[in-house]
Amino acid sequence: MRSDRVLRRRAATEPAGNGRPPRHGGEFIFGDPDSWGTPDTASSTDTRLYGAACVRSWNALHPRLTRRTAWSSHTGALPILEGTLVLLTVDRLPSGATAKPVWLWWSQPEATATEVDLLWQTFLRRFDIEHTFRMFKQTLGWTSPKLRDPDAADRWTSLVLAAYTQLRLARTAVADLRRPWERPTPAERLTPARVRRGFRNLRGKAGTPAHAPKPSRPGPGRPPGRRNEHPTTRHDVHIVTSTKPAGTTETTKKSTNPRPRRTG
Repeated sequence: MRSDRVLRRRAATEPAGNGRPPRHGGEFIFGDPDSWGTPDTASSTDTRLYGAACVRSWNALHPRLTRRTAWSSHTGALPILEGTLVLLTVDRLPSGATAKPVWLWWSQPEATATEVDLLWQTFLRRFDIEHTFRMFKQTLGWTSPKLRDPDAADRWTSLVLAAYTQLRLARTAVADLRRPWERPTPAERLTPARVRRGFRNLRGKAGTPAHAPKPSRPGPGRPPGRRNEHPTTRHDVHIVTSTKPAGTTETTKKSTNPRPRRTG
């Protein structure tokens, strides 16, 4: 979340006076530490890349919704979406930039200390997760084939995962063919992309349990006169050729009586 946000606490169960009870409690201003109060959980963990990671969390906080954007067409009273706010601060960043506080919000109103630790650790691993999916798609061709059946897509996904696992297991068996601008990395910490560069040399030396392929003729295919039992799924494509609203037609009115000709 942005560092200039303002959340609200849970309203008191008993109203202070006459009138309608309040729906929102006191303000929690991100930029004002005096409004934070005592955190519900607090912990500190030593990490390899970020140094000491200090985490604090506050339960039962919610934003004050307004009838804009996604809530502009909402009918009735606006809901109260409570969650847990987490503040993460670290000593340093791997890039050397200034480490700024990070505000995280989880839609669980009452989060325990164990859940908060899992939350911020998962957030720090988002970079690795995003690059893993990027490698699946761009390098290993996860989304390249045009598959017709969901079962075929599941089998192809299993093959991609098996290939990725091979790259992980072959880290200590290949040479580090790094680029001139890349730093030397121990063999046990090579990324799958760097392992893939030297995997071609390893593939020629490794054995295979499969037998050598036998020459054979191609199959006869579908007999003549037999219909294809597995045709390609075709989707109806709606092409709009007119900019006029649907249901309107243009008619041309012609007069049956010609205009009388003026005579002298």
